Amino acid sequence: MRIFRIFSYLFLAFSLCSAIFALPNVVYILADDLGKGDLGCYGQKKLKTPGIDRLAKEGMKFSSHYSGNTVCSPSRAVLMTGQHPGHVHCRGNGHEPTLALDPEMVTLPRIFKNAGYATGAFGKWGLGHTNEPGAQNPLSHGFDHFSGWKNQMIAHTYYPTSIVRDGKEIPLKEGTYIHDLIMEDAFSFIKKSVKQKKPFFCYIPTAVPHAAMHAPKELHEKWRKVYPEFDQRIGKYGAGPGEPCPNVVNPIAGYAAMMENFDNQIGQLIKMLQDLGVDENTLVLFASDNGTHMEGGHNPNFWDSNGPLRGIKRDLYEGGINSPFLARWPGKIKPGTQSDHISAFWDVMPTMTELTGQPTPKQADGLSFLSELLGKKQKKHDYLYFEHPQTKDHDKAVRMGKWKGVLRGWQKWKNRTGKIELYDLSKDPGEQNNLADKYPEIVAQIQECMDEAHTPLKR
Repeated sequence: MRIFRIFSYLFLAFSLCSAIFALPNVVYILADDLGKGDLGCYGQKKLKTPGIDRLAKEGMKFSSHYSGNTVCSPSRAVLMTGQHPGHVHCRGNGHEPTLALDPEMVTLPRIFKNAGYATGAFGKWGLGHTNEPGAQNPLSHGFDHFSGWKNQMIAHTYYPTSIVRDGKEIPLKEGTYIHDLIMEDAFSFIKKSVKQKKPFFCYIPTAVPHAAMHAPKELHEKWRKVYPEFDQRIGKYGAGPGEPCPNVVNPIAGYAAMMENFDNQIGQLIKMLQDLGVDENTLVLFASDNGTHMEGGHNPNFWDSNGPLRGIKRDLYEGGINSPFLARWPGKIKPGTQSDHISAFWDVMPTMTELTGQPTPKQADGLSFLSELLGKKQKKHDYLYFEHPQTKDHDKAVRMGKWKGVLRGWQKWKNRTGKIELYDLSKDPGEQNNLADKYPEIVAQIQECMDEAHTPLKR
């Protein structure tokens, strides 16, 4: 009897230790071209987003989190590699096969894979053709499963002719709204992982609210009744040869319907985690790949999509790169907290290595923000660096404490044609008052950061 009791106590102790040190699940939701002002928790007035706002209400809301770039592919490359925009191989959108990740590099999903997680990606990959073998395919970089668009161009429509699942292209019935199908696949992946008692990393790079303002018909009609004055507007977005892209009557209504549908699904996700009994062991992160856009009929001015920030997608002003960022982890992150910690996409990888007890790859440039999430003392960046060589002026930017430097007009071989603009974001978040002439010493420091951070692309 005594021996039985001893074994019982040991088993109980082991069970308690297992529960305490259980690896947390991670869901990372990446919206596409979502402006900070598009969410209720950041000030949106015309459209309610209770599902997404719940992440802020029950978790932490960041004011100074930055995307990996100001357009889709390089932003995703930064997230997957942990390299900042001056080091990463992909620095602009382009021919997707050339944007593929290095198969020898340790990627974000590989971090989780090495820690014993089930890994899945669901949505818009943006770094190659997902139905091709090799480096273009997300399955080559640590994902067990992928479900989504064939490539980035096709992701401009929500009514494509096919979906790709685990590398295989599958025809879709005409009129299939692929976004809902992808979300169903993501939910199924989570349920299966829980059933198998395996920790999971679920990456959901949705295309919402990018490009064509496509939404489920019922919701679209609902919002047309709210904004009938825009029925004369027609939104279009070509999605490539042979891909149907229905005209959108009233893209204002289409945008609202698309966002309501997506927001409902975030609410469903939280409820599902609760119903599965894994809510308190799941960290949910939400961000956007860059700022708001003016494509597919979207009108960011009507929606005040960038809020008080200057600029939109393809700008390196705050409106192009300052991302909404929300983190929810019941019992770990204090509800309703706000953070002004300056962070960026390249910080996600070291955060996840710390979370899972994995070594941080040498290529990573970021700092873990796990301490910030948990309310502990947080290490800070000296500066953040950005570049976007596809703009007309070839832009660069640096965030250094309260200061933001923007250089519009740099060329190859350091033949610069522009001057650095300087803004004090603590007093001027809209970047309206250029203080470069008043603080030349700060401008000089910004220039040094730009020179230090930029490395030439290998061809």
